[in-house]
Amino acid sequence: MSELIPALAVVVIGRNEGDRLRRCFQSIAGMQPVEGGSEIIYVDSGSTDDSLAIAAEFGARVLQPGSVRPTAAKARNKGWRSSSAPWILFLDGDTILNPSFPRTALAAAHDQQVAAVWGHRREIDPAANFYQRVLDLDWLARPGITEYCGGDALMRRSALEASGGFDDTLIGGEEPELCARFREYGYVILHIDAPMTLHDLAIRRWRQYWRRACRTGYAYAQMARRTRGNAIRLWTRESAHNRSRALALIALVFTIISGSFVWQPAAFAGILLICGLVVRSAWKSRWKSHDPVSLLLYGVHSHVQQIPIFAGQLEFQLDLLRNRRRGLIEYK
Repeated sequence: MSELIPALAVVVIGRNEGDRLRRCFQSIAGMQPVEGGSEIIYVDSGSTDDSLAIAAEFGARVLQPGSVRPTAAKARNKGWRSSSAPWILFLDGDTILNPSFPRTALAAAHDQQVAAVWGHRREIDPAANFYQRVLDLDWLARPGITEYCGGDALMRRSALEASGGFDDTLIGGEEPELCARFREYGYVILHIDAPMTLHDLAIRRWRQYWRRACRTGYAYAQMARRTRGNAIRLWTRESAHNRSRALALIALVFTIISGSFVWQPAAFAGILLICGLVVRSAWKSRWKSHDPVSLLLYGVHSHVQQIPIFAGQLEFQLDLLRNRRRGLIEYK
């Protein structure tokens, strides 16, 4: 008798997540059963903690990409290719799955044109500090057809096979790149108005915030270069927009500092302009929160992050000149 193929494979990826990984598996154990059953696969990217033992404790099939340069894309490819399930639910090891999301997402994906379904990801403790508070709002997106999804998503196996899966040469931005190929094949990505996961960024220091934004900038530049000749170009506009905003912000800061010594009205005008930009960004994002303090802090974040994102773009260009392959850009 042949082995039954489960309807859903839950693929968890992680690296040194520790207790966060245990919490993730506990949430998977509590999810609502799906028709046809499910299996759990954990792909570890070179952890030095007890992640492998934790995964085994929850009955997960444990895999390792076996690469000296581990990436999330390699781990996800290893996971979904090791299963025959028609649906793959990808989760990061630092998330908590909402128990109803798999069933809700499967019901929403009845149309064969849907390649991926994702819901709302929020931070576990947004009140912990400035970083958690503003980055929690960063996760929010309006429901409907979207250009891409994030690392947590339900994906159709046939769409993954048709597109070839994730590009495992990328160290960031692998989900938008895959979704661009989905769209080239005529698929759509659906964002549903349903809770999906809680996330634990665990960012408590400026350096972590900086490195995470650098990773975003690196992915911007890498993806813009990679897809510049494609029918669907990714992040070309975002890369250019970031460069102009970062340079303008640096010029404003320089004006404020130099003006405080040379001509104080110039410094005052620069401060007023920055305050105006922050308020404008907060106002445009008012659909994300009803808390004015959170919105103002988000306005600050939306501008401050442009500098480390730009630094990440510069890192990519330097690596390109040096013909250097970059590994993971970690911030935890």
